[in-house]
Amino acid sequence: MIERAREPRFPARYSIVLLCFAAVFVCYLDRVNMSVAVVAMKEQYGWNDTTKGLVMSSFFLGYLLLQVVSGWVANRIGGRRVLGGAVLWWSLFTLLTPLAAGALPLLLATRFTLGLGEAATFPASYALFRRWVPVAERSRAVTLLASAIPLGTLLGLGLTGWVVTHFGWPMAFYSFGLLGFVWAFFWFEIVYDEPADHPAMSETERALLQPSQESGQRAVTIPWGRFARSPAVLALIFNHFASNWAFYMLLSWLPSYFRDVQHLSVQNAGYFSAAPWLTMFLMANLGGFIADVLIRRGVKVTYVRKLMQITGLLVSAGFLLAARGVDTPLMAVLLMCGALGFMAFTWAGYSPNHLEIAPRYADVLMGLTNTFGTLPGVIGVAITGWLIDKSGTYDAAFLLAAGVNLAGACVWLCWAKGERVID
Repeated sequence: MIERAREPRFPARYSIVLLCFAAVFVCYLDRVNMSVAVVAMKEQYGWNDTTKGLVMSSFFLGYLLLQVVSGWVANRIGGRRVLGGAVLWWSLFTLLTPLAAGALPLLLATRFTLGLGEAATFPASYALFRRWVPVAERSRAVTLLASAIPLGTLLGLGLTGWVVTHFGWPMAFYSFGLLGFVWAFFWFEIVYDEPADHPAMSETERALLQPSQESGQRAVTIPWGRFARSPAVLALIFNHFASNWAFYMLLSWLPSYFRDVQHLSVQNAGYFSAAPWLTMFLMANLGGFIADVLIRRGVKVTYVRKLMQITGLLVSAGFLLAARGVDTPLMAVLLMCGALGFMAFTWAGYSPNHLEIAPRYADVLMGLTNTFGTLPGVIGVAITGWLIDKSGTYDAAFLLAAGVNLAGACVWLCWAKGERVID
């Protein structure tokens, strides 16, 4: 009697999803550490606020430029090498940041180059997900991936403050930069581009992933014209933009809101700002679980994506509108938890949709939509500051963010699809 080989207890696809989650987590640690360290750097080097703003914004220019390119490269050569190389790249430039800080042009170039590396994070992850994640698990996989954003933001801000206080601001870059090299060791040991190449995968899992492999074949050419003419693709692009408007606004302005409007101390403003990001992490994974349960029960994918996206946008808008004029810190933090918590539901709406409407091009499409999704981090944050200066309150900024949410919900309701529209 021939004994069957024991199947691994932990499926190979779970390892890949968790390592992609860890990459996003490291990505946001290395992104937000500057938000705290720049306070001490400004004092040491005598920068004004304009210089401080240049240092902060130089990252986003690099991050914007390589979104589509990194998606195309990942489509051609696979997500393993692209994401692994990207993490090593940006970790190196994180380590180099303190050495470059003494010369402003060199520091700006370092932050710009770091942004170039981080641009590959989501497109390369999607290049792997389209082969490694079955349809019934996509909502949970994608929302877990995205939930590393608030978790990385939360811990990154807190840890950077502690490190800067006890060890000085350069150590925030040295310690976080080393994490990427540790991650890369496990990545290149465990991850394979193709399920067929994995040496320890069970036959059960291999059969489960067969449909994903067929839809994840590399593209010969990218159908840019069909992207531009597809209502479903355009709805996805606009909703990535709309879903990120309130996110980037609150990411940049939430501590200032608690400090200036709710009159909290700097330390308490930081504590109150942490609660919405923890809520967002929890709600993102809850939304992914709900979406996958509905799909497994036979609910049409289009309906599920519309339900999660529109619920997230509209309920979040309601919390933002309710926040206008609130003058108690407890009520303010509860409303901000609601706004960001339900915004995380959109990650079970538009985020998996890349893998559904154009599975062969999901990596490229993610790069394209994330280019537009990053714009609120540039223009949205600036407009918010202008509205606060002009009105003296945050009410107009909350109203505008709610309006963007409403526009996104209307577009999604009319044109979103949950099935393949581009072969």
